[in-house]
Amino acid sequence: MRLAAAGRRAGLAAATALLLTACNGDADAPEAEAEEEQVPEELASEPLPDLGDIEAIGTPMEERVATLGVINKRNNISQDIELSPGDTRRVDDVVVRLSACERTAPWESPSETGAFVQVFVNEVRDPEEEPEFTRIFSGWLFKNSPSLNVVEHPIYDVWVKDCAMSFPGEE
Repeated sequence: MRLAAAGRRAGLAAATALLLTACNGDADAPEAEAEEEQVPEELASEPLPDLGDIEAIGTPMEERVATLGVINKRNNISQDIELSPGDTRRVDDVVVRLSACERTAPWESPSETGAFVQVFVNEVRDPEEEPEFTRIFSGWLFKNSPSLNVVEHPIYDVWVKDCAMSFPGEE
C-alpha cells in the first residue's frame, strides 16, 4: 500500500514539474518586457471618474507618475509600467488606465502609496476576432495594503509600486 502511494506521489511530482516547465513557470525566470499594443479607442476616450479635490498639497496631479506592476500569471512575465494620471497603456490582453496616484506626506504615519486604476481584459482568445475588453477592476490599489483592494483575475495581476510626487519642504 505504501509503495503505491509513493509511486503516485512521484508521478504527480513529475507531472507538476513537466507542466511548470511547459508553462515557463520557473520562479527564478527574469522579468521580460511584454510588447505594448495599441489601446482600443473606446477605452482611451472613456471619461475618467471624478475623484474630487485630492491634490490639496504637493505636486499637481498631472505631473505625478505612478509605477505599476503587471504580471501575466500564465507565462510568469511581469513588467513595470509608468503612467501619468489620464494615461492608458495596453500590455498583451490587459489595458491599465490611471486616474490618480497619491502618497502620504513624509510627516504622516503610517506611510501609504495608492493609485486609482481601471483594468480591462480582452476575453476573446481568437486572434481573428475583434478584441472585446471587459472592465475587471476600478478602484484604489494600495502599495502597503495590497489585500485591501485586489485585482481579481485568473491570468493578470496589477499592483502599485510607487507614486512619484513631492510635498512642500521635501527635497
